[in-house]
Amino acid sequence: MQSYEQSLRQTREFLLEHDDYLVVSHVQPDGDAVSSTLAVGWLLSCLGKKYTMLNEGPIPQRMKYLWHADEILNMADGGLSRKFSHVICVDCADFQRVGLTRNYFADDCLIVNIDHHPTNNGYGSVTLIKPDAAATAEILFDLLKTFQVQWDLNIATAIYTGLLTDTGGFRYTNTSPKVMAAVSELLAMGVNGPLLAETLLEEMTLAQVKVLQRALSTLEMSEDGQIAWVSVTPQDMVDCGAANEDLEGIVNYPRNIRGVEVGILFKEINGQAVKASLRSAGKVDVAALAQVFGGGGHTRAAGARIDAPLAQAIPLVLEEVKRHL
Repeated sequence: MQSYEQSLRQTREFLLEHDDYLVVSHVQPDGDAVSSTLAVGWLLSCLGKKYTMLNEGPIPQRMKYLWHADEILNMADGGLSRKFSHVICVDCADFQRVGLTRNYFADDCLIVNIDHHPTNNGYGSVTLIKPDAAATAEILFDLLKTFQVQWDLNIATAIYTGLLTDTGGFRYTNTSPKVMAAVSELLAMGVNGPLLAETLLEEMTLAQVKVLQRALSTLEMSEDGQIAWVSVTPQDMVDCGAANEDLEGIVNYPRNIRGVEVGILFKEINGQAVKASLRSAGKVDVAALAQVFGGGGHTRAAGARIDAPLAQAIPLVLEEVKRHL
């Protein structure tokens, strides 16, 4: 198995050797996915390469300040006219996470897989995977250092955004000395840390507050107090005028209750499918738990889709959580 340094070199050679890239991240992109997509786009622009950035869904409004964020195409606004032979996937724990963007991958395309999820199955022609990295943005911080490109405030802000969001504002256990050293460099480049923290972690829209209120009204706990969960329906989303991005962080409320080991947000997609977001206090590996349902993620933060009505999905997941406890 090749080392991380070898993977960095191989990825660097691939990016220099080819051209005309499609850059994609996972469906319902978060801060790390968006900033990683843009960091790759920024690098390719510095190298004089052609590239197209694409996602199955919209970019969260609060991240529109990032360099060329408006250039990440949303498939809902119309598809592309052709397929690509060279694809760069960032922050996608498995191939299914690219969603419908795969419709624009040529059958014989070469894929670069850049990711930090422990559950990544190593798809692609070139893999740059570091499971102990706090974010895919941390890996890109290392990758960019292998190129002779002049860093500016745009790229520094993008990398900082990925690190900030995937470490929960530098509060999670993945906040390593390496992360803080990188943050120090980025702040020295002029990144406005307090402003980004306010924008990304503190500020809420009225729709967010309304859907949080609706979710908390459904709060339930197991008899032993180790599992707590909330749920949101499509009607809740309509009533509150909420978008998917407004659900971010809600799962932390049941998880943060004293004594709770696993917190869960059940989001009903339709009458026959549910998305379960899982957070662990440390006793349960929710990535392993999510894999039971075909999902994945990290030891303390993971998710999965359950193809069942909400009333059936909840007991299915709870039973599995109890088994892991």
